[in-house]
Amino acid sequence: MSGEQETFNPWTVVNLVFHHLADQGLHPVLGETGDPAAAATGLLRSMGVAPAPEKAGPADPEVQDELAELRRRIMPGIE
Repeated sequence: MSGEQETFNPWTVVNLVFHHLADQGLHPVLGETGDPAAAATGLLRSMGVAPAPEKAGPADPEVQDELAELRRRIMPGIE
């Protein structure tokens, strides 16, 4: 690895965890217990990876579609 710090988007971690929990039949909540990106940021830092800046831009369309599907499964009736 060169001397550059690796970065990763914390919201991708949130997406991965939510997807895993939903697949296990659990019903995670978003925002009611705090900002999930803060915990994801801490997890990335503990693994030596810097969180990507929030201004990194929206997720690509495939991720947006997956998030929409998770919202339909976890929060039926909320669009």
